[in-house]
Amino acid sequence: MKILNLIGREIELFENDIATHENELSEIVGNSSFLVIGGAGSIGQAVTKEIFKRNPKKLHVVDISENNMVELVRDIRSSFGYIDGDFQTFALDIGSREYDAFIEADGKYDYVLNLSALKHVRSEKDPFTLMRMIEVNIFNTDKTIKQAIAKGSKKYFCVSTDKAANPVNMMGASKRIMEMFLMRNSAEIPISTARFANVAFSDGSLLHGFDQRIKKGQPIVAPNDIKRYFVIPQESGELCLMSCIFGDNRDIFFPKLDEGLHLISFADIAVKYLRSLGYEPYLCENEQEARDLVKVLPKEGKWPCLFTGSDTTGEKDFEEFFTNSETLDMNRFQKLGVIKNKLEVNHKKLEYFENTIDQIKQQRTWSKEPIVDLFFEMIPAFGHKETGKYLDSKM
Repeated sequence: MKILNLIGREIELFENDIATHENELSEIVGNSSFLVIGGAGSIGQAVTKEIFKRNPKKLHVVDISENNMVELVRDIRSSFGYIDGDFQTFALDIGSREYDAFIEADGKYDYVLNLSALKHVRSEKDPFTLMRMIEVNIFNTDKTIKQAIAKGSKKYFCVSTDKAANPVNMMGASKRIMEMFLMRNSAEIPISTARFANVAFSDGSLLHGFDQRIKKGQPIVAPNDIKRYFVIPQESGELCLMSCIFGDNRDIFFPKLDEGLHLISFADIAVKYLRSLGYEPYLCENEQEARDLVKVLPKEGKWPCLFTGSDTTGEKDFEEFFTNSETLDMNRFQKLGVIKNKLEVNHKKLEYFENTIDQIKQQRTWSKEPIVDLFFEMIPAFGHKETGKYLDSKM
C-alpha cells in the first residue's frame, strides 16, 4: 500500500528541494549534535530518521512514550543500521524534574528540535486536557528554549501547525500563542518553525484510525464534506529538518499549495484505502447498521462505511498556511514557502497570559470558559465557535 496513491499524489513533494541541498544538508548534519524532543511521535520519528541517516555526531531522542521509543529504535536499526555518532533514546516527560536533570547532566546540542505536542482538536473538549495542551504546546516549549539558550545551542526548531493561521480551534490557537513565545525567545537564540498539513496515517489521525478499524473488524467512519491537504511522514521529517538547518531566525516554513499538494476528502481516502485492500465500500445509513453489517459484509468483499457531514467544534472549512498580513518568500525553494518575521514582541501580553494561566491553575479545579476568554484576549480575531459537539461523541 503506497500512501502517496491514497492521498491522490504520485510524486514526493520535496524531492527536488532535498536533492538540490543534499550535500550541504548532509555536511551540516554530519558535523552537528542534535536533541529531538517528542521524537517517538509520527513526525518526531520521521525527523529522527532524516537526521540519523545523515550520520550526526550526536543524536539524543526524548519522548514520554516508552513503547513508541522502542519501536523507533527497532525501525531505525532495521532500516539504517548503525552510525559512528552517539545515538541514545530517553523515555522522559519534558515537563519533569528527571528531564531537567538530564539536560543539566549534558544538554550540549547544536540543534534542539521540539516535535512534542497535543495535536488533536478533540483535546479542547474538557478544561483539564485543555490545560495540559497549554502546558505542553506553550510552556514546555518556552522552557526547553530557555534550556537551549542556557546550554549554548546554536538553533532551536519547533513544529507549529497550519491551524495556527487564522485559528478556529483551541489547539490551533495554542500553537499561535506558542509562536508568540517563540518570537520573544528569538531575541536570544535563532528559532525557526514549520506549519504544514495533516500527516497521512500518523498516530491518532483519522487515516490511522482506518487501519485500526480494519484490524479490529469495525466500520469505517469519515466526514464527506471536509477536504484536506496531506503530507506523508517522510515529507514531514524533510520539511522540519530543512527549516531547522536552513531557516533564518523567525522563519516559518510551509509546503506550497499547488497542484502537487492534492486536496482530497477523508471519505475519498477511505474509499481508496478499502479498494487497495480488496474491499468495496458499502454506504450505511447510521452507526448501528454499520456495526451490524461489519459482521457479514467483509466475507462478501464489502466493508460498511458511514460518511456524514461534520458538525463538531473546531473544524475549519479550509486549510491555510499563512495569513494576508504575513510576508512571504516564495522563491528560495521550489516546493517550500517561507514566512519572514521581524522581531515584534508584546511582553506585557505574554506576561499577562502566563500570570492568568497560573492564577487559574492555583484554583486546583477550573472551567473552560476563562481559558477560552483568555485565548480571545491573546488573539482578537480568534474564530472559535462552540457547537457543544466533539469527535469523542462519534464512532
